[in-house]
Amino acid sequence: MTTKYQRPAVQAPPSFGELAGSDQWKTATPGDGLQKGKWWEIFGDPELNSLEERISTYNYSVKQLEAIFRQSLETIDINRTGYYPTVGSSSSINQGDRGNHSGGAGGTSSSFSLPFTASWVPDLWNRVGLSVQSANINAQLNAVDLENLRLSLQGVLANDYFAILAADTQMNLLTQNIGIYQDYLQLTNDRFNGGVASRTDVLLASTQLYTTQAQLIDLGVNRHQLEHAIAVLTGQAPAAFSIPAGKIDHAPPPIPIGIPSTLLERRPDIAAQERVIMAANTSIGIAKVAWYPTLTLSGTAGLGSGSLLNLLTWGSRVWSAGPVLAQTLFDAGRRKAILRQTQDAYDAAAAAYQQTVLTAFQQVEDNLSTLRILAEEATKQAQAVDAGEQSLALETERYKAGTDSYLNVIQTQTITLNNERTAVTLLQRRMAASVNLIVALGGGWDISATPTEEQLKSPDMKDPTKTMNVAQPPAR
Repeated sequence: MTTKYQRPAVQAPPSFGELAGSDQWKTATPGDGLQKGKWWEIFGDPELNSLEERISTYNYSVKQLEAIFRQSLETIDINRTGYYPTVGSSSSINQGDRGNHSGGAGGTSSSFSLPFTASWVPDLWNRVGLSVQSANINAQLNAVDLENLRLSLQGVLANDYFAILAADTQMNLLTQNIGIYQDYLQLTNDRFNGGVASRTDVLLASTQLYTTQAQLIDLGVNRHQLEHAIAVLTGQAPAAFSIPAGKIDHAPPPIPIGIPSTLLERRPDIAAQERVIMAANTSIGIAKVAWYPTLTLSGTAGLGSGSLLNLLTWGSRVWSAGPVLAQTLFDAGRRKAILRQTQDAYDAAAAAYQQTVLTAFQQVEDNLSTLRILAEEATKQAQAVDAGEQSLALETERYKAGTDSYLNVIQTQTITLNNERTAVTLLQRRMAASVNLIVALGGGWDISATPTEEQLKSPDMKDPTKTMNVAQPPAR
């Protein structure tokens, strides 16, 4: 009864615009790609690998969706029972007293019955089949939603982790400069005591030292908050969790990029939205079936007697059977309205799917352009850092020689430190764009990891200890 499903048309460009004329990336061949299920290993960081592994096992939001997925499997079983008859029994014992009026016969009477009832609605118009199909699609949707949540949380964790490493790198920079500024403060004090520097130089050196120390302390706020966030992502109490100090010491790794059309098969959110369309398509079929009659076959068989001793004899048998054909003749347009409603829901789901695909293309292009532009900016920033360091060396020598004021030294030191910190921030932004690009590409997932209807019947799917593997691509 349902309309044959067809994926809504989406115009995918032949290639991503940011790849044109760029030698930073190559278009991936079928043999290329991210490590399936463990895309974070591309960064080569054992600490990150260890943290990411905990998402699927210990994150409570993931556990929640796992339970919802298992619920949807039970819904399949519930709908599948519609293929079979329902059998019941309602045994009874009745006693009554007829009384004794005007000399008539009186006394008590008893009746005993042991009936069995059965009813069955043959699936003439595929009502049950459509409900089972809808339940299967919903289970697949929940499975893909589960993987989409994993991928999203893994991306958040990676970005938080690299933000911590950037904070550590900046803290290390500030610590080094604090040591230098302490030496400068001692230098200005010595020159002041020797009568070759003013009190202003000492105060400027002191201000610079204390300001930098305050900046170092302030970085601790963000680092601790990021650490707490990662603790929660990995299912741990923040109080008992810590990440050792580290640093970002390399540029983002090269990421293989596929052609845009393959993105439809590689992103779990697109696969999920397509399941919404399929479910809406099935709902149209269910709405159409409402126009057809329902045939119910029912029967009763059992034993009935006024004597308990005779209840189990052949003569106490009773039975009845017969079909019932039910058809709605008038409903004031209710079924038509429901059908139109399901068709509108399908149109809405199709539009949402197309929007999801376009957004996916945008996210890939955004992160490709971000990586390209930040790489160019990082090159210029490295030149600025180098020039600043040379300028600082010259200013320091001029100050020691008494040919320049300490204010110029302070200004050059500030510019140099800011350039160094900006370089770290750029590196962090490049790592974040790299993570976001991987997530935008689907994290090495593809639609073949979606459980089939046969796989949904497996007892392993309902096992809480094994649900964490649902919709995950097998590692290669």
